[in-house]
Amino acid sequence: MDSIHLSPRLAAVASFVPKGARLADIGSDHAYLPANLLINNKISFAIAGEVAKGPYENAQHEIVRRALTTQLEARLANGLAAIKDEDHIDTVTIAGMGGVLITDILEAGFSRAKRFETLILQPNTDEHIVRTWLNNHQYKINDEVIEQEDNHFYEIMIATKGTQSLSSLDKKFGPVLRKRKTSVFVAKWQKELDRIDTIFENLEFAGKADSPIYQDWKKKYQQIQEVIK
Repeated sequence: MDSIHLSPRLAAVASFVPKGARLADIGSDHAYLPANLLINNKISFAIAGEVAKGPYENAQHEIVRRALTTQLEARLANGLAAIKDEDHIDTVTIAGMGGVLITDILEAGFSRAKRFETLILQPNTDEHIVRTWLNNHQYKINDEVIEQEDNHFYEIMIATKGTQSLSSLDKKFGPVLRKRKTSVFVAKWQKELDRIDTIFENLEFAGKADSPIYQDWKKKYQQIQEVIK
């Protein structure tokens, strides 16, 4: 992968970025995403934010390599602190992190009154935590996609300022994803059913088929079955 050829996961993130956006990509690593968007004339300006020196230097190298120094700037900073008021950023992407870390970054920025029109988020884990944060901070999820790379599933969501009331099912499965029920979505949750089957076997072997924990897993299993049927 490079800034010319994005992975399916990052390509899905890129597809959500509005035309002409002023973008901040937080945790940008090599700056492949903003560089790709600039090369394809989809955005006008971007910040590549990194908290670690190594990835920050990787981003700097890619910016020079692609001759994007007037449109793309790498900044060494923690989370949304990479963004300055004079950047006039309207869109933020955060991809490839755990859901807890993503919400920590958003919460820190939110507490400093940094509020952006569009958030495009791709948590590697704990997607429900990200959706809950959006729901509680006046952001509305407009669209979602799910991508599979090798044996991993990645959910990408785009949210804009607005109100939304998400149910517990919406938070867990995605308000858009659970309605579309694509083959990739079903495959992700079938994999989870297979994992729970193994848990059942282990609990039964331990003589705990009547235990509260077994019943809790059974409820989760039945819920997933109901959603993907």
